[in-house]
Amino acid sequence: MDKILKKELDTDSRQDRLRWGQQKRKTLGRNELGNFEPAKRKITALDTLLNATEGRVPSLLPEKYRRMACSPFSYFRGAVALMADDLGSHQSTDLLVQLCGDAHVQNMGCFASPDGHLVFDINDFDETIAGPWEWDVKRMAASLVLAGLESEHKAPACAAAVEAFALCYCQTLEALAQQPLLMAARHLIRRLAKAPAVNAAFQQAERATPADLLKKYTAKNGRGRLVLKKIEHVMWRVAAAEKQGVLESLPAYSDSLSPERRHLFHFFKECDVAFKIVGTGSVALRDYVVLMENGEDDPLFLQIKQEVHSAYSPYLKHAHYDHQGQRVVEGQRKIQAISDLLLGWTRVADNDYLVRQLNDHKGSVALPALHGDGLKSLAGVAGELLARGHVRSGDAVAIQGYVGKPDRIARAISKFAWRYADVTNDDFLEFKKAIKAGKVKVAAEPKKT
Repeated sequence: MDKILKKELDTDSRQDRLRWGQQKRKTLGRNELGNFEPAKRKITALDTLLNATEGRVPSLLPEKYRRMACSPFSYFRGAVALMADDLGSHQSTDLLVQLCGDAHVQNMGCFASPDGHLVFDINDFDETIAGPWEWDVKRMAASLVLAGLESEHKAPACAAAVEAFALCYCQTLEALAQQPLLMAARHLIRRLAKAPAVNAAFQQAERATPADLLKKYTAKNGRGRLVLKKIEHVMWRVAAAEKQGVLESLPAYSDSLSPERRHLFHFFKECDVAFKIVGTGSVALRDYVVLMENGEDDPLFLQIKQEVHSAYSPYLKHAHYDHQGQRVVEGQRKIQAISDLLLGWTRVADNDYLVRQLNDHKGSVALPALHGDGLKSLAGVAGELLARGHVRSGDAVAIQGYVGKPDRIARAISKFAWRYADVTNDDFLEFKKAIKAGKVKVAAEPKKT
């Protein structure tokens, strides 16, 4: 196990590890998990957000703020730096796992595994870092309230979803803590078929084909060769010097791959490079699409995505990484049971990057799919996914010792989720006022085509 994540107790005794986890209740009582005090903020929420611009392209920040201004949930998605500051200012259990870091309902989705089968899992790890297990749980729980309200659920339905999430997390953790470790690490989640939002994501991924990416992202130039095309407000080709810098980073990326994957990658030759805007929280970070080909009918799209320090790193004493792309890749591999075949890292100029295949079989969680039972069923999936990831990367026995009976944790997490959602709504209103007053510049709405 990673030295950072290795338990402080130097024993393999299950009972000793359980007792050690129980002793952590003296550091932070289980009921205290539900507490959140905005008064602990040293500066305003708005100032925290506006200061969180490390490595970003200043001219693209108005687009990030435009996307955040769509709804309280959109604001929450783009405000991970604020939540990291809020969580970091409160006492934690100090029981470490590899955090996803940006756990919310739309950071789960479908993608193709190396053997071609579709899987559903957490799929965004920009903020991943070793940290207290409850930080992931609290962020996911708050997202369920905010996404639930945006998808037209009433408060009782949102409350039921948060409780289902927390109970499923605790119950899965308890079950896996009792299994042989390698069996627990390979835990198969069987509730996927019962979740409408997951089924919709699978159907979206199944419909997607390599031809869809070709149609969406490429055109033929005057010589009949494929090139990346401009997509208004989303993607554009880059200048020659910038293109050259990206392409020169590919050998270093190749070195980060295992030999058998490097062999496959070397069959592809680079053709073109474009800059692409992605997500909400990632807007204004540099993100490139590289078109490559193994002959005329075998294209490959790579995503080369800039990574900066995790938003949680200022609040964690151990958080030092020489390469932020490597941090993300290694964190993702610890959490996910199956990861992208071409997952690696590189450096362009002075910036660190994650590299992965821009997957042609990809499906996301759409908020309309959360209607009816969709929210609660997805909450159960989220609880099981997070628990499996934390078991793979932390000491499940020690965490189980702290958690004890799931009901108490579920009540505390539910209390926190509602408190944090209420504060997020207030912060969102202040954000909108700042936009109206001209303190925050937002990009114009794209014209509908």
